[in-house]
Amino acid sequence: MRIWPVLAESGAPWQPSADVYQTQGGWLLKFDLAGVRLEDVTVSVRGRFVSVSGVRRDSLVEAGCSYYAMEISYNRFERSIEMPANLENARVSLEAQDGLLLVRVTPEGKKHV
Repeated sequence: MRIWPVLAESGAPWQPSADVYQTQGGWLLKFDLAGVRLEDVTVSVRGRFVSVSGVRRDSLVEAGCSYYAMEISYNRFERSIEMPANLENARVSLEAQDGLLLVRVTPEGKKHV
């Protein structure tokens, strides 16, 4: 029998994978956050850093069951990405799509496209 590491019980936050795109109107950051609800996510912009944090909950477990193997990270997550420009007064919008969190960052003075 193989023993799997229990990532869900770790006290350290896990870091979701991310892609960063420059768009005509600013920036698009895509975070791999399948199973995370928008109300469980916080996004902040401080200087050159865009930070995403929150929690992924294992809400699909039935009462009385025990795990055999766990590879999906649950619990707290956080990820900060350093951007090439100061975005302190930028507008931020969030959208969940197909397991991805889309964060659009529009710098001050630009139009959201």
